[in-house]
Formats: sequence, structure tokens, C-alpha cells
Amino acid sequence: MFWVLLLLPAWAVAGVACSRLCLAAVRSASVDADVDVGEGHELTLYEAAFLSGGPGRVAELTLVSMARQRRLLLAHTGWATVVDPRGRDEMERSVIGAIGPEGQSRITPVRAAAAGADAVRGLADRLTGAGLAVPDGARTTVAAGVRQVRGAALTVLALGAAALLMPAPSDMPRLLMAAWFGLPLALTLSCLALARIEAHPYSRWASPAGQRLLAALTRHTPAAADDRTYLTSIAVRGVHAAAEPELRAAFAHRDRA
Repeated sequence: MFWVLLLLPAWAVAGVACSRLCLAAVRSASVDADVDVGEGHELTLYEAAFLSGGPGRVAELTLVSMARQRRLLLAHTGWATVVDPRGRDEMERSVIGAIGPEGQSRITPVRAAAAGADAVRGLADRLTGAGLAVPDGARTTVAAGVRQVRGAALTVLALGAAALLMPAPSDMPRLLMAAWFGLPLALTLSCLALARIEAHPYSRWASPAGQRLLAALTRHTPAAADDRTYLTSIAVRGVHAAAEPELRAAFAHRDRA
């Protein structure tokens, strides 16, 4: 009966993970019901960047936007150089301040410093207050809950495999033993399927109301390849959506670092 000692933690892991996911979905739905976003509300590029990728995405968008205007040089070697030291808004001034008085710095620390600047924190507070962003204390909501359930499913599989492969004799037929472990596995897979239907796409930063505005932004973006369209693509998809290989290489140094 040693396999029962493996079945109990399998049920415990599956039950806890699925309960957390259900509670997160309920909280998300209740918050979304209290949010009233007017149909005429349009996200700014900074807001879209935060809801899509968080503070780091806002810093990346600011760097790319300034580079497009030739007020900042982003070298493919991973360096940022200031051309125009006059920032046009708080985000740009944060980037220039992060580069420092020498006017040149690696992109990695600039991005990190700009992402933690007061301007980005203020943007996050405004979006959270409007019900469009997930509060800091609730980052472990539906997206994190889905990850936990996926981990629970893998744990159940591992425990079931260990129970079936252990050499100790058991009066329980192997097929019936597998069926017992199939129950918590079915629970986790059912929760994942329901979350996929009801709550997809999962977002770490945007609330359901914020996700709807992001979807409306991408739908209403003109097909013409103008500067606004380009920056919208960067805000929503990140620097990997950039058409220039030199620009992608400049930010790729961050990943290698």
C-alpha cells in the first residue's frame, strides 16, 4: 500500500493548485465587473506597453521611440548614446537620467533603471486605479494560477509513474492504480481547459478590462506602416517585433547578459 502515500500528495497538490486558480478567476471576474471603461477611451502607447509587458516594456518603448526620432542612438553592440538631452516627457527624462551625465551607457542597466523610475510607478498606479492593470499584490492571479496547475499536473504524473514503477509488491492491480492517479490528473486538466475557455489570454499585467482595450487597440491600428503603427507593435509585442535587425541586436545583448 506504499502507493497510497504517493496518491495523497498527488491529490493535495492538485486540490490546492486548482483551488487557487478558481479563487483567482473569481477575484478577477469580480474586479472586472466593477470596472467601467468608456467606449471612447483609448490607450496611450505607454499604457499599452505596460499592460502588455510591464515596466520593462515601457522602458523599451521609450528607448525605441527616441531612437526613431534620432534623439538617441542604439548601437547593435548594446550601447545607448544620447543625442538630444532634452526629454519630452517624464519617461524620456527617466531614460536620459538613467544613461547618466556622460551621455552613454549599456542598454541593460538603462532599461532596468528606467523601468523602476517614478514615472513608470505613477503610470502603474494610474492603470491600477482605473482597473486596467493587476495590482502588485495580485500578480499571482489567473496567469500564475494556470502555471501552478500545470506544475501540479506534472507532479501528479511523476508521482503516478513512481507508484507504477516501484518494485515493491502491491495487491492493487496496476491498471486500477493508474486510474486512481488519473482522477487528480483529470482534475488539473479540466481546470486548465476551463481557464483556457473562460480566462484566456492570461496576462500578468493587464486586467480583463485592460486586455479588452489592448485588443481594441490592435484591431483599430491602421495597416499603413507609419510611425504610430510601428511603435504600437513594439508596445504590444516587444522589441522582437522590430523590423531592423540592428535594433533587435541592440536589445539582444540584454538577454545574453
